Amino acid sequence: MAEVLTSKEYILHHLKHWQVSVGPGEFWVIHIDTIVFSILTGLMILGLFLTCSRRMTAGVPSKVQSFAEMLFEFVTTQVQDSFGRRDRFAGALALVIFTWVFLMNFMDLIPVDLIPQMLSIFGVHYVRVVPTTDMNMTFALSLTVFFILIGTNIYYKGLMGFIKHLFCHPFPPQFILTIPINFFLVVIEELAKPISLSLRLFGNLYAGELIFILIATLPWYAMVLPQSIWLIFHILVITLQAFVFMILTIVYMSMAKEAH
Repeated sequence: MAEVLTSKEYILHHLKHWQVSVGPGEFWVIHIDTIVFSILTGLMILGLFLTCSRRMTAGVPSKVQSFAEMLFEFVTTQVQDSFGRRDRFAGALALVIFTWVFLMNFMDLIPVDLIPQMLSIFGVHYVRVVPTTDMNMTFALSLTVFFILIGTNIYYKGLMGFIKHLFCHPFPPQFILTIPINFFLVVIEELAKPISLSLRLFGNLYAGELIFILIATLPWYAMVLPQSIWLIFHILVITLQAFVFMILTIVYMSMAKEAH
């Protein structure tokens, strides 16, 4: 007979990761569910664009091609508005970020117990299917953007120009005391970017998942209306968060190419 959980036990159960401990004294903890579902969603995005590129026609496009072209034009417009021109690298990065983050967020719309019950057959007792509710994943995304921004700064400004940016902005280095102040302010400014990107995405998606779990603790006849309302609202949330992550990345990259 299946174990009957209280509401508190049910919530705590769904907030635990499918994880393994490795390293000396089991110091490192790997969240297998985050890795698996982020890779699966990434492969889905890759498969979509590969299929579109191989089946692209100049005549009447298929529905999939029309959808991909719509996404491409949408992202290209955002890049062009920020850069003042088209930028292939920024456009490709923005397209990947938007589609991948959106699809990872979209996993939150799958019924809470569906995938955990399916995996329980294979002995997996804990699983969270939304990678962006794991701070490890959101920080991995934001840190990747952070290092790309450093590379973009060096590419546009040169190594010496980037070093000058660290020590000569925002105050002119006319006095020796402004140099350490500039460095401190720039470091804070740059570190704030990945922190804000990761925490914003994590906080919104974690809260959304928690509300779905709370609704799932209600009796079936009482959960239909609140779940439907929250589902409609959450579709806007997951789309907005993917858009915000993408647009901030574009803005940060456009700022990196500017010379002060």
